[in-house]
Amino acid sequence: MIVKVVVFGATGNVGQRVVAEALRRGHEVAGVVRDPAAVQSPDSRVDLVKGDATNAADVARVSRGADAVVSAISPRPNTRGLPAPSLAANSRAVIKGLREAGVKRVLYVGGASSLEVAPGKALADLPDFPAIYREEAREGREALDIWRNEAQGLDWTYLSPAAEIAPGNRTGKYRTTSDKLLVDDKGKSFITFEDYAVAVLDELERPRHVGKRFGVAY
Repeated sequence: MIVKVVVFGATGNVGQRVVAEALRRGHEVAGVVRDPAAVQSPDSRVDLVKGDATNAADVARVSRGADAVVSAISPRPNTRGLPAPSLAANSRAVIKGLREAGVKRVLYVGGASSLEVAPGKALADLPDFPAIYREEAREGREALDIWRNEAQGLDWTYLSPAAEIAPGNRTGKYRTTSDKLLVDDKGKSFITFEDYAVAVLDELERPRHVGKRFGVAY
């Protein structure tokens, strides 16, 4: 049973929605950020703890006693000048830190670029994939490989969003996929941050994709 959830990147676009959804369901939440003095908690019930998600010792320290961990850090530099964290370093630190802390259940917020648009061809392989996101896409694929090959002993899940994710309504509805990019009948691949967070908590409460990647979209 999930009672306490630790969320890395708790003030980010995904993290703050995951915090809200976890609280909505009655869970205890701890938020972890690199600079808690510089940001505001997304909810007065959640204290922000200082921690670096690319440092295994930090991960172990803040995760002890948790029932589940969500890694929702952004692969981009933040507005306060902190550099973009390495998703590979983040993945390996979370894996090592959770082993040290004795926490098995972890959900990793991944990207959509590694989802397939055709057999053997990922979204990021398309010629019109935006160049500005290519490095981020490479990092996301590397992180997925690390979870698949190095996370033995953990109950991990890697969750890819739709190709587009943005603020919007919480409907509680979404479709799931394994490795194929989901699109609607108009060819659009979209989900709101709010419904992505619903999928995160649904998976933590009723695991269906342990040791796997899955994706969500409308």
